[in-house]
Amino acid sequence: MSDNALPPSAPEPARPQVKARKARVSLVWLVPILAGVIGLSMVIHDFLNVGPKVVVSFLTAEGLEAKKTQVKYKNVVIGTVTDIELSEDRTHVLATIELNQSAAPFTRADSQYWVVRPRIGAHGVSGVDTLLSGAFIGADAGSSDKTERNFTGLENPPPVTFGDKGKRFILHTDDLGSLDIGSPIYFRRIQVGQVVAYELAKDGKGVNIEIFVNSPNDQYVLTDSRFWNASGVDVSLGAAGLKVSTQSLTSIISGGIAFREPKYSPDAKPAEPNAEFKLFEDQTTALAPPDGEPKYIRMRFNQSLRGLVVNAPVDFLGVNIGRVVSVDLDYDAASGTFPGVVGAVIYPQRLGAANDKLKEQAGSGNDEEEQTSRILGRFVERGLRAQVRTGNLLTGQLYVAMDFDPKAPKIAYNAKARPLEIPTVGGSFDKLQEQLQAFVDKLGKIPIDDLAKNLNGSLIELQKTLKNVNGQVLPQMAGTLQQAQKTLGTANDTLSDDSPARQQLGQALDEVQRTARSVRVLTDFLSRHPESLIRGRSGDAAPGSYKGSSSSREIPPEPAQ
Repeated sequence: MSDNALPPSAPEPARPQVKARKARVSLVWLVPILAGVIGLSMVIHDFLNVGPKVVVSFLTAEGLEAKKTQVKYKNVVIGTVTDIELSEDRTHVLATIELNQSAAPFTRADSQYWVVRPRIGAHGVSGVDTLLSGAFIGADAGSSDKTERNFTGLENPPPVTFGDKGKRFILHTDDLGSLDIGSPIYFRRIQVGQVVAYELAKDGKGVNIEIFVNSPNDQYVLTDSRFWNASGVDVSLGAAGLKVSTQSLTSIISGGIAFREPKYSPDAKPAEPNAEFKLFEDQTTALAPPDGEPKYIRMRFNQSLRGLVVNAPVDFLGVNIGRVVSVDLDYDAASGTFPGVVGAVIYPQRLGAANDKLKEQAGSGNDEEEQTSRILGRFVERGLRAQVRTGNLLTGQLYVAMDFDPKAPKIAYNAKARPLEIPTVGGSFDKLQEQLQAFVDKLGKIPIDDLAKNLNGSLIELQKTLKNVNGQVLPQMAGTLQQAQKTLGTANDTLSDDSPARQQLGQALDEVQRTARSVRVLTDFLSRHPESLIRGRSGDAAPGSYKGSSSSREIPPEPAQ
């Protein structure tokens, strides 16, 4: 045992106690740790929600900002613009859009993208909310089975988005007129749809207009519905006065289309989607009964056709049966003149029941052209002639009128001529012009200069006469009138009540009265006693004792001899 060894019974020395240390984390590290966790969760969320990327081409990047401009569908954010760059040819900009994972349907080939910004147009104001929030890209998912990565953005918002209930139809017209995308569609003056697109026809001879009619109003588009251009204001002047018709104020500014079914088609059914219709120029033409097969005719006029234009009406006894389709010139070598050749189409079916009766009289035949030629031949024999008349004195527009003229000279009608030719007579306005010209020629032959010279000489002589009258005659007449006035004054004084002449005149009148009385008594006496002229006056027959009258009359004694 060593010296250092302790005895077995000795107690062990006490060991020092060591206290355990706890790990302490500073609160300063909680903030970055929490930020890291949030960032990681956002990365994981974005990774899980990351969707496809599409590139949309726009003409300009106005209102767009990378990593700020949002893409919305029904005001729900479905993506963000991540990058904006110019195209290689620098004609447009390319906006790269990163869509959400739930926005995969917006990669379909017929999807649409457009920039929503404040717009003021004929159809109203749109995009006002972007004045505060800024512009954004609107999107509309298509229905195609194919997907696409590159799209061409629209410059204007589409009038109809995918999912709107209704039907689309195609209208054919000669020209677009004042119509545009968004122009309203009216049914009984109520807006039921709008124009959604238009394009030239494949042959370039017309325009195809695509319209959309909202549900449930699309059920009123029937297989026999008639569409017409309701743009502007329709002004007509007739026997009932001046009429002004329009669909609405919007149609005046931006154009519009109206439709209705004619009253004579009760069996029409609702039209199928994408059905095609013709767009007429006005309501009257649209709702008119079917015209039937047109017949082409030709007319030659030896007069000026200024004012006669294509589509001018052709009337038969006041009924519109056709229209002018061409106005040309021809040359007549025999007379050295240039007659006008007018081509027109007429619709015999517009005559109604009269056309059926004419066909019965002409007889049934296989050649309808020959049947029409027979009918026109009979009319020409009865004096049917075509005449150019004035339809409007203000504008000078002309139209072709066909009427019967009993005094028209007989003309040989060629029934085999094709096209059928109608003989013509001079227009009434041309006759009026000839009469006016003849009157002007007569006026030109009047020697106006000589008449003016003679009139001038007469006026000079009259002026001299008036000077003589003023210098000599008028003073003499004034003296004569003064003398007459004096004479009348003297006569007035002479015939006054207290003048001697008046008293002498009264006495003379009394004497005349007594003399007349004596003559009357003598005449009565002689009528009773005519023998007194021979025998003389007797006592019994003395005039003083005459009793034949109701009162005795005495004749004064004759003066002594």
